[in-house]
Amino acid sequence: MRIIDHHIVGSTANPHTAARLADVFDPNAGSVQAQVRLGTAADLERAVAAAQAAQPGWAANNPQRRARVMFAFKALVEAHVDELAHLLSSEHGKVLADARGDIQRGLDVIEFACGIPHVLKGEYTQGAGPGIDVYSMRQPLGIGAGITPFNFPAMIPMWMFGVAIACGNAFILKPSERDPSVPVRLAELMREAGAPEGILQVVHGDKEMVDAILDHPAIGAVSFVGSSDIAHYVYRRGVAAGKRVQAMGGAKNHGIVMPDADLDQVVNELSGAAFGSAGERCMALPVVVPVGAATAEALREKLVPAIAKLRIGISTDRDADYGPVVNAAHKARVEAWIQKGVDEGAELVVDGRGFTLQGHEAGFFIGPSLFDHVTPAMESYREEIFGPVLQMVRAADFEEALSLPSQHQYGNGVAIFTRNGHAAREFAARVNVGMVGINVPIPVPVAYHSFGGWKRSAFGDTNQHGMEGVKFWTKVKTITQRWPDGAPDGSNAFVIPTMG
Repeated sequence: MRIIDHHIVGSTANPHTAARLADVFDPNAGSVQAQVRLGTAADLERAVAAAQAAQPGWAANNPQRRARVMFAFKALVEAHVDELAHLLSSEHGKVLADARGDIQRGLDVIEFACGIPHVLKGEYTQGAGPGIDVYSMRQPLGIGAGITPFNFPAMIPMWMFGVAIACGNAFILKPSERDPSVPVRLAELMREAGAPEGILQVVHGDKEMVDAILDHPAIGAVSFVGSSDIAHYVYRRGVAAGKRVQAMGGAKNHGIVMPDADLDQVVNELSGAAFGSAGERCMALPVVVPVGAATAEALREKLVPAIAKLRIGISTDRDADYGPVVNAAHKARVEAWIQKGVDEGAELVVDGRGFTLQGHEAGFFIGPSLFDHVTPAMESYREEIFGPVLQMVRAADFEEALSLPSQHQYGNGVAIFTRNGHAAREFAARVNVGMVGINVPIPVPVAYHSFGGWKRSAFGDTNQHGMEGVKFWTKVKTITQRWPDGAPDGSNAFVIPTMG
């Protein structure tokens, strides 16, 4: 059995003597393909020691030299993209095209990080007072850490460590134990690109490792993506330990369909946004809100045959629209939510339970499901399902449609489909959600903007990547300088200085 170990400088652990191992499944076959070592606080201590040894020298490099390593890393990832995509698909289950997209969206942030010499430039004011200049600089925090989810094992780690490392920090990554191989491979490629040993390390583990990261005094900042309950826990514990924390949580993204929308476009967009990657995306679109009864009936009439045409297959099937979910426990959880919706009185128009793929009957496959007549009072609407399930909530008018995502506990993303510029502008300005798409079903911002939701979708006041990421992984130092002429005059030494 293959053992996936930590990527820690000087690791001497014997993989055959580990006390705690977790199974890594092949979701297509439903079988265990490897095991990952679950680390302890002692493993983290070794990683921190290596990071502390490497970080000062790395930060002392000028930003151009750090950028050259990021350029080299980008080129290596691109050269190994097929290897990484197959490895990712084999543990996660998403189809290869989606796996490549996962990697590319991470590389977009690496490309942004290649421009770090420009974005680290501070501010300067000449003559702020008599003979006084004021300037600022951004300096690294020291050691940062990332705790990442299973659904994007390449993209989200690169979102975090790309900016953090380019800014001069060392970084310790704790990926999901469900699909840990790609993060380890990325760390190997970062070392090959020229980053010193200790600058990017990977530790595996469960809550024990998470708590060790949150409590360690040498780790200055923690970035997290996962469920909202755990995000809130990470935020509270990390802040209590004196850390800077950004913790991204769950989502229940809505797609508002106005009566003037192009329904063929909407159905095409919904098919990918709701069911792509088996719905295992925090920016999936699992709720559609048609405005008006006529819109709802016309949309439903087009959705049902479109869903019937979706092809579910193994992750290497080039014709498959989506593959299996990550493991048996997650499959059972999604199917339980489907039953919950039935029990609550929603109409199950298309039932994806019981789907099997010939030749892969033990795989973790779920067919697409569609609910109609879902109401805001239903728990299945209030909570995140994170599977290939689309729920239709009918709205009588624009105001009701606007209120649904605005009043929901999550506020990650939302989309509106319309030809009406005024309606789109009004919606974007008023909706109580952090990321908005206008005729864009999955409004994930480009790398030089920032990613972040509102309400229970995010804890902390700084978003991922872009300039928000640079701010998160650095601290500002402001210098006020004067070069006096002649002998100093101490007559006003006890008066607070002013610039007048």
